[in-house]
Amino acid sequence: MTGTRREPAGGSRRGPTLGKQDSGSWVEVSGRVLTLLPDDDVDGGHQRMLIDAGSGRTVLVAHNLGLSARVPVSLGDRVLVRGQFEWNERGGLIHWTHDDPFRKEPAGYIRLRGSTYR
Repeated sequence: MTGTRREPAGGSRRGPTLGKQDSGSWVEVSGRVLTLLPDDDVDGGHQRMLIDAGSGRTVLVAHNLGLSARVPVSLGDRVLVRGQFEWNERGGLIHWTHDDPFRKEPAGYIRLRGSTYR
């Protein structure tokens, strides 16, 4: 099953479209890994992957390697990602998939095969 969930203030609900209106929201997305991209070198480096977010949409996941361990993910793996969504012209990205070292933001994570990486 592929899908998304947005967590607005005061509770959670199903069904964000991962569009411009969802930018800045904390979301939970499940889907299959479609593409593994090279790491970037921004702010300690990010493990990057594109996942199928359902309804024909893909989303980039940028997992901060300076704050969390690398996820041993492979093409086709099903993942559950919780983080902050930021819209862009390419469809958007999910970041903050880790614990906040300052404890000001909710914790994000990536779940893969029963293990949680944050």
